[in-house]
Amino acid sequence: MSTTPVAGLKVLDLSKVLAGPLCAQYLGDMGADVVKVETGTGDETRGWPPFRSTEAGESPTGTVFLSANRNKRSISLDLRRPEGLAVVHRLADAADVVISSFGPGVAEKLGVDAATLRKRNPRLVYCNISGYGSAGPMRNDKGYDVILQAFCGMLSITGERDGPPVRSPFSPVDQATGLHALIGVLAALLERSRTGDGGLVEVSLFDSATGFLGYFLQGFWERGTEPQRPGSGHESLCPYEAFDTADRPLILGVANDTLWRSFCAVVGLQDVVDDPRFRTNADRVSHRDETVAMVRRVLATRTRDDWLEKLAAAGIPCSPLHSLGELSSHPHTAASGMVVDYTHETLGPLKTVSQPVRFDGERPALRRPPPMLGEHGREVLQEAGYSAAEIDALIASGSVKR
Repeated sequence: MSTTPVAGLKVLDLSKVLAGPLCAQYLGDMGADVVKVETGTGDETRGWPPFRSTEAGESPTGTVFLSANRNKRSISLDLRRPEGLAVVHRLADAADVVISSFGPGVAEKLGVDAATLRKRNPRLVYCNISGYGSAGPMRNDKGYDVILQAFCGMLSITGERDGPPVRSPFSPVDQATGLHALIGVLAALLERSRTGDGGLVEVSLFDSATGFLGYFLQGFWERGTEPQRPGSGHESLCPYEAFDTADRPLILGVANDTLWRSFCAVVGLQDVVDDPRFRTNADRVSHRDETVAMVRRVLATRTRDDWLEKLAAAGIPCSPLHSLGELSSHPHTAASGMVVDYTHETLGPLKTVSQPVRFDGERPALRRPPPMLGEHGREVLQEAGYSAAEIDALIASGSVKR
C-alpha cells in the first residue's frame, strides 16, 4: 500500500492556528497537493513564540506553525481585493477540498463560504471549522481551546482533588477538531466517489470537547453528581495514578483484578488480596483513600527504577514520568519513526512529529517543509493558468504578496 493514498487530491487550506492546519497537514502527509492561503502577516501562529531563528531579512517562525504546516505550499493574498478573491475562486474551482476556519460570518462576507464555492464547483468538499457549530444560540460566538475546555466542563475535572482547575496544555480540543475534520473530509470524499457530488462537512470545538466527555457525562447522568477532580488518577480504576517512590515518581496502571493480584505479589501485599475492601476493582474504588495510602507506603520503600524493573517483569503496566527531552531521546521514539529530521532551506536543520499512522509498515514522508509566507505564490498561480504578465500585475497591485 502506498504511503500517499490520496495523491492527486487538491486541497485549499483557508484555515489558521491548529485545527484546520492539522487536518490539511495530514491530507498533505498522505499525498494531497495542499495550497495554504494566507493573508496579511500570515497564519498567526507564525508569530507565536518560541521561534525558530531565520536568516537576516526573514521574520522568525513560530514553532507551533512549524508543527502543523508541512507538506503544503503557501500563497499570500489580499482577499479584500477583487483580484485576490478571484485567485481563491479559481483555485477552489479546481480543488477537491476546501478547509475553512473563519470567524462567524467572515467567509460569507469575503465570498469564500461553502455556498459560494460549491455553487461554482459542485464536486467540492467544503469543511467548515467553528467554535460552537452552526446550530444553537452560541453559533456566532468565537471559540478557543481553553474557552471550550472551560465551557464544556473539562476544566471541572482536571487538576488535583482540592486544587484549582488545570488546563490541558497540548490543546486537545483544537487537535481533536482537526482529526474530526479529517475523518469528515475523507468520508465526504468516499461519498463523492459514489454520487459525484461534494458536500459540506462541519466540525466545531464545542462538538469535540463534548465528545471527549462521553463517559464522564454517562457517569454524571447515572449518578446525578459531579465527579471529583482525579489528579493523575481515574475515577473508575484504582490504583491507577502517579505514586512517589524512594527517589522519583512513577505511574502505575492496575486496570483489572488479575493485575492487582500480580501487583500485590510483587510488592508484598499478598495478605490484602482477599480483603473485602480491596478484592475487586469496584471494592478498591469504594475504598480509594485506603488503597492509595497503602500503595504509597509500599512504593516509598524502593527507588523508581527498582520498582519499574520488578513491575515490568511481572507484566504490570507502569512508566516513569518522562519529560519531553526524555521522550525525544528514548530508543523507542527513535525506532518508531515518529520523530523525523529534515533540513529547511531557510530555517536549517529541524525535527517534526510524523503523522501517527503507518501504511504497510511505512510512515508518510515529509515531501515539503513548512513554507515561508507566500513562498509558492508565483508557482501556484502559474499552475492555475495565470500568465507571467498577469502574475506581475497581481503582485504590483498588492493582491498577491511575495
